[in-house]
Amino acid sequence: MKVVLLEGLGVSEQVIEQHARKLESMGHTFVAYPKNTDPLVQAEWSRDADVIMLANMPLAPVVLEEAKNLKFIDVAFTGVDHIPMAEAKQRGIAVSNASGYATQAVAELCVSFMIQLLRNVGKTEERCRNGGTKDGLVGNLLCGKTVGIVGAGAIGKKVAALCKAFGCSVLAYNRSTVSDPAIDEQVSLEELLKRSDIVSLHCPLTADTKGMIGKDQLALMKKSALLINTARGGVLDSAALADALEKGEIAGAACDVFETEPPLPTDHPLLHCPNTIVTPHIAFASVESMEQRADIVFNNLYSWLDGKQVNAV
Repeated sequence: MKVVLLEGLGVSEQVIEQHARKLESMGHTFVAYPKNTDPLVQAEWSRDADVIMLANMPLAPVVLEEAKNLKFIDVAFTGVDHIPMAEAKQRGIAVSNASGYATQAVAELCVSFMIQLLRNVGKTEERCRNGGTKDGLVGNLLCGKTVGIVGAGAIGKKVAALCKAFGCSVLAYNRSTVSDPAIDEQVSLEELLKRSDIVSLHCPLTADTKGMIGKDQLALMKKSALLINTARGGVLDSAALADALEKGEIAGAACDVFETEPPLPTDHPLLHCPNTIVTPHIAFASVESMEQRADIVFNNLYSWLDGKQVNAV
């Protein structure tokens, strides 16, 4: 088998070389390339591949068209909306992901966003750097707040557990029934939006969830409420959120994900809104989670080579 890695995995070269040697000792060929989003370059590098490995870089459909021998796509990421899944299914190409590697990392950043917004960290830091004080910017505690979790999968449940540790009440909206000690009530999306002091998005991007939080949904939220998005940019209407923030219809927001991967155009509406934290898709990225991700994705590969696919999508 020829295994092609199309982008770095955020771990040391020594880790990659160790796996390359193991694969070669098993009789396989392993080639690693630097990240390149050009579909034609991707197609050229993957043309004779049996296996493609990549993280969150979009994989162009032309790659699957050109890679006639392709049998397995090993995704070092949780979501697979950047993979041409319909084409893969039609071709009978197996796909596995690295679900679970960033659960703790995303949850911790999510809760930190809540605290930063509640305590006016951005505004008070700016004041401090300019010789000012906290006057007029005394914030609020996370303790005692009602947090609404939209999408109670592994990450949503972890965020719920951390929020409970801070003394929050936790609501959840999820397509299937959820049983978790950290979740106090499972409610409709409309009820969650109306009752929550903080709404945190953790749903995958699908045809059903695309744009699920727009103008009408934001209008249901309290004026004092905060919105956190560490899920997928496409589940949220950025223009509607920017408008709500500018008009003071909600109190603040934090977004780590957008419709496209950063870098963002400098005129993106969420880059210029009041009381808004924006970060360039960092939630999953920690040293520990990158190491765990590499372990998972290579274990996916070894299991598939052994005829036992794991983490199948």
